[in-house]
Amino acid sequence: MKKIFFTITTILLISCAQKNNSVHSENNCDSAPEYFLLRPEVEKVYGYSHAVKICNQVKISGAVSMDDEGRPTAAGNLEQQMKNCYSDLQKILEHFNSSFEDVVVENIFTTDMGKFLEVASYRNNIYVDRFPTGSWLGVKELALPEFMIEIELEVHISGEKNKMEEYPDQDND
Repeated sequence: MKKIFFTITTILLISCAQKNNSVHSENNCDSAPEYFLLRPEVEKVYGYSHAVKICNQVKISGAVSMDDEGRPTAAGNLEQQMKNCYSDLQKILEHFNSSFEDVVVENIFTTDMGKFLEVASYRNNIYVDRFPTGSWLGVKELALPEFMIEIELEVHISGEKNKMEEYPDQDND
């Protein structure tokens, strides 16, 4: 009886160890970070990268409503600033062969929570199937006084999209 118990225990332990190793190896990633600058000159002046991708994760710095020279746009119009933020975020997501469907965290910072709540339904145009996790935070101020909203994202790119990216010329049908 002890031999049977020992044999079953050994088989279970080996089986669990093999499963754990296979899961761990799927998540193992040693690729170098890929940095993306949406507005290189502006981002160099302020000292940040707009996005960084490591393996299948992308961290996107807060997007604000600005032109290519770093000047605030849509001053006093929170709804238009929000739309401008999402437009910039879309460009970054496309760079990484991604979309808003891949967003898992969205944090919104605003200097006017009341106004934001009035226009927050615009997000239904961005997140069609499901919403990401995240927080809405009222803050005293953002980087420049004209900025009323800043949106940062975290993205998870599925393994299927990663494979397609590795072999872009391959027919994946």
